[in-house]
Amino acid sequence: MISKKMEKALNEQVNAELYSAYLYLSMEAYFKSLNLNGFANWMRVQTQEEVSHAMKIYGFVDERGGRITLKTIEGPQTKWDSPLAVFKDIYKHEQKVTSLINDLVNLAIEEKDHATNTFLQWFVNEQVEEEASADQVVQQLKIMEKAPGGMFMLDRELAQRVFTPPAAEGE
Repeated sequence: MISKKMEKALNEQVNAELYSAYLYLSMEAYFKSLNLNGFANWMRVQTQEEVSHAMKIYGFVDERGGRITLKTIEGPQTKWDSPLAVFKDIYKHEQKVTSLINDLVNLAIEEKDHATNTFLQWFVNEQVEEEASADQVVQQLKIMEKAPGGMFMLDRELAQRVFTPPAAEGE
């Protein structure tokens, strides 16, 4: 059985993950408006990842006998000045999500909830990857400020990204 405090915090994280999906969907629309379909694809895959993260937490809360309580998802930003501005926002957003995950781990430790702590370690590792992925594109876009033709090469590269659902525990 999960504590009410942990249940509430995990429900808030479900909301945060769904907000992230909503944000990435908005970014996809922005890139589609610029005809940067590879960038849009990267955002679509990111949206799918965030939904899968929310559902992973949702399933865990349910499995532990908790109750899911969904709340309103805040509307995301819809306009940016450039692809670089988008990816800088992504990097900042992923750092915020990392902080939220770390807060959940701290709460699990405080609550002596070893099952939740173990469950959250997957997210801790995932956030390292999420931040690195966003930062890599930020760094590439910074280089391309002096060589804008590279934007189309990066667009083609980002078009290759595909969604891979997270493996079940133990796989």
